Formats: sequence, structure tokens, C-alpha cells
Amino acid sequence: MDKEAVFAEISNKFEQLKKALEGNDPVLMRELALELHAMVHPAEVSGRAEKTIADFVLDYMMRGKQNELVPRETYDTDLHYAGTKTVSVCWQFWHTYRIEDLVSNILMENGQQIFNDEWQRKICSSISDTGNALELDEVIEWSKNINAEELRKYMIAVGKNTRRILSALTLEQIRSMVPEEWVMRILEEGGVTADFRSVWLLVFWGRLTIGGMILTPMTSHHMMHLPTSVEHILENNDPAVKPE
Repeated sequence: MDKEAVFAEISNKFEQLKKALEGNDPVLMRELALELHAMVHPAEVSGRAEKTIADFVLDYMMRGKQNELVPRETYDTDLHYAGTKTVSVCWQFWHTYRIEDLVSNILMENGQQIFNDEWQRKICSSISDTGNALELDEVIEWSKNINAEELRKYMIAVGKNTRRILSALTLEQIRSMVPEEWVMRILEEGGVTADFRSVWLLVFWGRLTIGGMILTPMTSHHMMHLPTSVEHILENNDPAVKPE
């Protein structure tokens, strides 16, 4: 993988989307949002032919590497609100897709999140929230029980559903803020906990327009977490990894 080229391409698309969201063309906004979303999710989500940075990490996890530890993020922003700065590869995916599920379905659409009791049972997760407040020992113990294949299926379901939501957004919706009761639904439904390292997310999301949610939980948030796993894989020179 030419990670620098991949990162640069994603960064360029992000800047295009950011600029478009300042304008008045909802068609362009939706088009760029879907393009960037496809770049930071597994190819199965969008149907694109080429594998993505997310596939690179997902394929690694699916080879039994789910418990390997990596730095949580590429920089320290908001890490003073985190339970640990070191997490497992599967935690990275759980965290980013739980947030995408919660924000896209509850905040962007006022609908029902994908995650439910059945998904929790299949994934074998002891938690329903985003995992923000877990300490390192808790992350390690949680990861041991995760069914990676079911987590992968959940990720694909969330990603495909988000694309449905993004495809239908109007300019009015993109520019709108969401009602406080929608935000509080996330706490009520167990998406975050009352721990300050978790509940602060509601304050952050509640200050965003839906356009801001497209820029953060739907797209750039994935690029806060994927690069640390990519670096770990490349540094370990895994013989099963074939750079593309």
C-alpha cells in the first residue's frame, strides 16, 4: 500500500467536500459525500471495484489479528476524554461504526439504529455503547470475546444504510441542527454511558449541523482511527499483507 498516496487522495476529497458544504449545491454535496464515504469504508459497502484503506485493515483483522493493540488515534485531540490511548484493532472498527450507526440513524434521520439485541448477541459484545470510556484492560478483555465475522457484517450493514441516508439528504437538512431530544435518545438507547469520557460525545454531536456530521462521524472520523492500524500492519511486515 502506498499509504501516503492513499492518505493524500482522501484528504483532497475531504477538502472538496468541505468546500461544497459551504455552497448551495446539494447534488454536489451528496456526490462528494458518497465518494469520500466509499474511500474510507470497505469496498463491499459502496460496490467499488478497488479495495480501500478500510479493507486493508479489515482483511488483517479477519486473519485472526483482532486483538492486536494499536494507538487509538493519529493525534491527541480529545484523548483526555478517553479511557485509554491504546486499543485493539477490532475496537477501532467497533467504535467508528457504532458512532456512524448512532449519528446517521438517530441524528440525521430520527430513525432506528441498526444495532439491537440480536446484533449484540451475534457480535458477542459486552457493551452497546461506543467504548470510549473503556480502560486498556477492559478493551483487552472485551476484544477476546468479539466475533470478528459478525462485527464485519455489522460494519457493512451500517455503511450501506448510511449511503442510503446520504443519498436522500436535502439542502435544508444538511444545514439544519437536530433537536435536543434526538441527541438524548443516544443516551437513552445505550449508545453512550453516563461516564464523562463517553457522554461528552452528546455535547459534541449536538453542536453539529448535519453537514458537520457528514464531515466528522461519517467520513473523517474513520481517518482518525484507520491510519494507526495501517502503520501497525506495515511496521510488522506481515507476510500475508500484499501492498497494492
